[in-house]
This record gives sequence, structure tokens and C-alpha cells, in this order.
Amino acid sequence: MITIRKAEDRGKAKFDWLDSNHTFSFGHYHDRAHMGFESLRVINDDRIAPGGGFGTHPHKDMEIISYVLDGALEHKDNLGNSSVIKVGDVQRMSAGTGVTHSEFNHSDEEGAHFLQIWFLPSAKGLAAGYEQKNFTAQEKQGVLKLVASNDGRNGSISLNQDVDMYITLLEGPEAVTHTLSANRKAWLHVAKGQVSLNGEELHAGDGAAIDGGEIELSKGSGAEVIIFDMAAYRSE
Repeated sequence: MITIRKAEDRGKAKFDWLDSNHTFSFGHYHDRAHMGFESLRVINDDRIAPGGGFGTHPHKDMEIISYVLDGALEHKDNLGNSSVIKVGDVQRMSAGTGVTHSEFNHSDEEGAHFLQIWFLPSAKGLAAGYEQKNFTAQEKQGVLKLVASNDGRNGSISLNQDVDMYITLLEGPEAVTHTLSANRKAWLHVAKGQVSLNGEELHAGDGAAIDGGEIELSKGSGAEVIIFDMAAYRSE
């Protein structure tokens, strides 16, 4: 079964420096019907104005992934990490016992567009940690590229949760398929462009909850799509 969540139905937050769309309840946006999906708690589609950003703030007991779509982010945290997150970078910050960090647009002239993704961790009180890797467009073109996993296999970043995160770029005749194993569910997010999901056309910002079966993506036009394949914990 596939349940579509259209981009225009997401929660919204807009400030002079930030334009954000929330797939799930976040901040002042609260929707009891969209509190998360299995261990996936947040997908915020954030656009940050030049020079803008999130000042130093705390997190605890959360696995946080930042994925840059356009521009670059400057990251600093109290673990001693300081980096610039560029297009194609996947950054994982395990908040665990507690982390404070800041994220700012690295440019004073160009906007930045990134996805902020949160997962509940497999356990509370884990050690805080940080990891960042770049995955090129060539690695993702026409294939499902594993970029994050619980065991860090095949060069993916590691994640303290039973989730496999795949990214694909699709254009024209290219197509990919992914079959969910027993007791697994998936959330799909269209980051850019448009694509066909099992015959239904989706556009940037659209999402889909997928409960079992095969996922087929095709007919992409500038499409960048993320699939989160995760353990099914919640009973319906």
C-alpha cells in the first residue's frame, strides 16, 4: 500500500532568513496525523537566505542527517567538529547524550537548500558522534545508492537505527526498483524534479509512505529521490 503526502499539504514556517516545509509535525506545526513514520521523525525542507542560519542550540537522543541540495552549510559543534557541508554531502550527527551545534549558510550571496532529517535512535544515552561523506552525482545516477545504514556497509555513513537510506538521480528512460523485505516499511521523499512512483507522478516535496511490496521509480525529469527503508515497529 502506498499513501501519498503532497508537498502543498506539509507544514510551513517562514522567517526573513528561512523558508521551511515540514513533512511531519515540528516546532509550531502540529498535526496528530503526521507525527512521523516508524523511526523517522523529521523531514524539514529548508531554504536559508544568504548569511542566515541556525544559531547554537542543543539536541539529545536523536540521529540527525543533513543533506545539501544547493549551496553549502557551515557546521560547528561542541564536539570540536567544524566543516562545510556541500552539495552531495551526507552528514550524520548522533546527538546521544547531548550536542550543541550551529548551521549557517556558508555564503553571503547565494541561498542554501538542504534537508534536515531526524531519526529516533535505537537506544537513549548513546555516545554523541559525527560523520560526513560525499556521494557524487555519478554514484547516484540511475541507481539506488546506499548512503546511510545501521552497519555503515558499502561505504555508507553509519546510523544508530535500523534504516537504509538510498538516493537516486533519474532522467528519461532510467528506472530503479527496490523490494521491501518482510517487516520493513519505507518513506519516499522527492527532493528535486518529478518522477513516477509505481505509475503515479510525484513532484519535488512530495512524499509517500510505503507498506510492503516493490517500489519502482521511472520517468524522471531532473529527479532526485530518497528512499528510507526501515524496520516496521508500529502496529496499525
